[in-house]
Amino acid sequence: MGKVIAIANQKGGVGKTTTAINLAASLAILEKKVLLIDADPQANASSGVGALPEDVDVSIYDCMINELEPEEAIYETDTPNLEIIPSHINLVGADMELVSRFRREYVMSEIVAKIKDQYDYIFIDCLPSLGLVTVNALTAADSVLIPVQCEFFALEGLTQLQNTIALVKKSLNPQLEIEGILLSMYDSRLRLANIIVDEIREMFPDLVFETVIHRNSKISEAPNMHMPIVMLNAGSRGSINFLNLAKEFLEKNSDAIVSA
Repeated sequence: MGKVIAIANQKGGVGKTTTAINLAASLAILEKKVLLIDADPQANASSGVGALPEDVDVSIYDCMINELEPEEAIYETDTPNLEIIPSHINLVGADMELVSRFRREYVMSEIVAKIKDQYDYIFIDCLPSLGLVTVNALTAADSVLIPVQCEFFALEGLTQLQNTIALVKKSLNPQLEIEGILLSMYDSRLRLANIIVDEIREMFPDLVFETVIHRNSKISEAPNMHMPIVMLNAGSRGSINFLNLAKEFLEKNSDAIVSA
């Protein structure tokens, strides 16, 4: 049975979607069967792997609101072993549409349960907010991976998200754990960035991934090409960062790398 990981941080601009796309793709390159669920109405994760709005007929919105079967919303990508359930701008109103639904916090869980056995890992790219769609993602997940930008307000957002995860764990999903904290957008030339890295590692010594995602122009260019960095430029620093993260993730989950 596949493991479900929500990639979440209510603070925007921390590299959340970039992490979702590139970690999922890196694991797929390492021959794991991976599904990416785009639960953000901006649909950046969808376009980032080539599922463009004009090509998408069925999305996670249709599964959550119109109760379509998830198999109808799964699209192949150009990355081997990586599939996606894309998002749609209609998802922006899903919080309101779910309010009156019975077991409204468990809609995503019921969707994921139908396809969980088909994958090694399922990643859910969450909204940078704590609305009902994000709560659904956290309720459906086994763990939460938290990307954190190496900047001044990182710790504040991290503390808020920890509180939210604790509330979801207490009331909706007792099995929910923190997969790890990922330091992203790191620039070693900046003194503040190094201070933030040291502080976060000191505060959460057992949760922070050893791998750090550096600022890299190739990572920024990849979404414009609608491809993960590992498919666009495998030798770039950004690609190497995410492949190292994928290997560390697999080690943490005691999962062998098939191609090794």
